[in-house]
Amino acid sequence: MELYNIIKDKNLLLDFIDWLPDLKENEKYYLSLFARRKYNKDLIKSNDKTQLKRFVSDKQRMYDKIRQLEIPKGRWLLKLTPAPQDSLVLYILPNPRCMKKATSMLGKKCWDLSRSHNYNIIAEATSCVQKSKSRAEFVDFDIDTKEVPIDIDWLNTRVGVNSFEVLETKGGYHILVKPALAKEHCIRYELPHNWHGDIYGKFKVDQSGDQMIPVPGCTQGNFTPKFLK
Repeated sequence: MELYNIIKDKNLLLDFIDWLPDLKENEKYYLSLFARRKYNKDLIKSNDKTQLKRFVSDKQRMYDKIRQLEIPKGRWLLKLTPAPQDSLVLYILPNPRCMKKATSMLGKKCWDLSRSHNYNIIAEATSCVQKSKSRAEFVDFDIDTKEVPIDIDWLNTRVGVNSFEVLETKGGYHILVKPALAKEHCIRYELPHNWHGDIYGKFKVDQSGDQMIPVPGCTQGNFTPKFLK
C-alpha cells in the first residue's frame, strides 16, 4: 500500500526538532498540514490553501505525530477528491504556544458559542492555541523569491552570527531572527537597533512576524526545506 510521503529527510527533521526551543510548563508547538493549489494547479479549489489536519505537540512526540500523517494515498481528501502528494506542505509555528492563554481565550469563546447551534469545539480550541503565542523566540521574515541569494555575511554583521537561521523553501526563504540575541549584538557593537527595518530594506520581504514556516525535512510541494547555516 502506497503512503503519503510527509517526511522527506528524517535526519533533517530530527535536527530541526532538536533545534527548536525547549518548552516550558504549559507550552506546546502548533503544526498544520495543507494541500496548496500553488503547488498543484489541478486542484479544483478557488482558494490556495486547504487545511487537512492540525495538531499540537511537544518536542518529544513531534516526530511520531508527523509520521502519523503518512496515511494511505487517497485518504487525505479535498471534499471528495484525494489530495495529490505534490500539493502537500507541513507548517509549524516556531514560537511556542501558551496553553493557559489558549484556555482563557477558549473560555470566553465558549460563552459566545453556547448561543450558537453549529460549531466544532475541538476546532475552536485548536484555533485558540494557534493564536496564543507564549514568547517571541523568533521574528520570521518571509521572502517569497529566489531571485537574489540571501547575504549571510551581511546578516552575520547586522544581527549576529548566532542570532538567526535561514530556511530555504520551495519558492524563497524564511529568515528567523532571535530578537533577544539580535538586541545584544546591536548593543555590543554599538549598532542601530532598527535591524527589523534594515532587513526589510536589504531583502524583498513579503511579510514578517509570528508566522508559520514549512517544516525542515518534510514535504513542501515535493521540495524539502532546509536550513542554510
